[in-house]
Order: sequence, then structure tokens, then C-alpha cells
Amino acid sequence: MDFNLLLGYLGLGLMLALAGIGSCYGTTIAGNAAEGALKKDPSKSAGYMILSAMPASQGLYGFVAFMTAETVSAANGLQMFGMGLCVGLVFLFSAIRQGQLCANGIAGMAQGHDVQTNTMIYAALPEFYAILALVATFLI
Repeated sequence: MDFNLLLGYLGLGLMLALAGIGSCYGTTIAGNAAEGALKKDPSKSAGYMILSAMPASQGLYGFVAFMTAETVSAANGLQMFGMGLCVGLVFLFSAIRQGQLCANGIAGMAQGHDVQTNTMIYAALPEFYAILALVATFLI
């Protein structure tokens, strides 16, 4: 097997895997905060769930990017590796940071503050960079 071809497939695998790992971490960070918040104020469980689910979108973006990537060949293998690694890292860090942000919003909600809408707006900012990374895969 050609080394460039191997690199290309590795890049696509990294793109999908890093996005999924980021979503797993992000959703569990926010989910842990939601579990703690449920003990304090269970009446806001729907809001906790919405904020906990937000980091899952990066995993979906990784899947879409993986499915729409062009066919790997020996000629574009290095390019696909670079794209997969860079885009995967954006998805990874975006999901983790979004999960941390949502966890803070969940804690604020449990303390009686009306911060769900503001938290969703703030959480859209790291989401924006994940969307830009997804769009970049279409342009490459």
C-alpha cells in the first residue's frame, strides 16, 4: 500500500475519531454538571438536558465531513491527512470547551439564575468554529 494512501485514510479516521471523542468529552462534562444540578433544582431538567446535548453536534459534523470527503488517492493522501488532522482537532477542542461552557451555565441555572438563553448564545461561539472547519472540508 502506498504511504500517501495510508496517510489519507489515517487523516479521515482522525477527523471522525477526534470529533467523536470531543463530543463524548463535551457531553459528559455538561452531563456531569446536569446530574449535580438535578439534586439542587430538578424542575429545570429540560434546560439541563438541552445544554448537555449541545457538544454532541461536533461529532455529527465530523461524520458529515468524513462522508463528504473526496476519495483518497496517492496524489491527495498527504492533503487528506492534513485536512483530517486539523479539522478533527478543531472539532475536538470545540466540543470540549463547549461542554465546559454549558456546564457553567447548568450550574448557574441550578443556583437560580436565568442563564439558559445566554449560555446557548455563548455556546454558539465555539460551535461557529466547528462549522467553519466543516465548511473548510467542502472547500479543500
